[in-house]
Amino acid sequence: MIQRIQTIYLLLASIVSGGLIFIFNLWKVAEKKIFIVDLFSQESMSYKMIPTAFIASSLLAFVTIFLFKNRQLQFVLGRINILINLFLLGLLIYLSLTVSGETAVSEKGIGMFLPILAILLLVLANKAIKKDEDLVKSVDRLR
Repeated sequence: MIQRIQTIYLLLASIVSGGLIFIFNLWKVAEKKIFIVDLFSQESMSYKMIPTAFIASSLLAFVTIFLFKNRQLQFVLGRINILINLFLLGLLIYLSLTVSGETAVSEKGIGMFLPILAILLLVLANKAIKKDEDLVKSVDRLR
């Protein structure tokens, strides 16, 4: 049953978390755009956690697609993925507010909003998974 709507939502969440982060910048400080690849070379552990959380979210969403036979586990992994993205969003907001060089003009990039889009897609996927689970339970009651 891989052709369900939650598969599309989970695949889009995986693409948003794993693919689009390399295209869009996170923020811009003094005419220098900061991309996800730039954060690997930072010395601070909090900067290295951002790409790690993005990749973990992407892999978890992709793995969740193939757990269609176990809807309860799929639902729980979706919630864990939402928590990872909420943590990532909080970390991005914190780091953007305390970024060095804030005296210069800094602008937030569209990459800051990717966790919000991933959370939205994961909530829609969890809603569809819950709907499937309720449908299966209602059919089991009729037997």
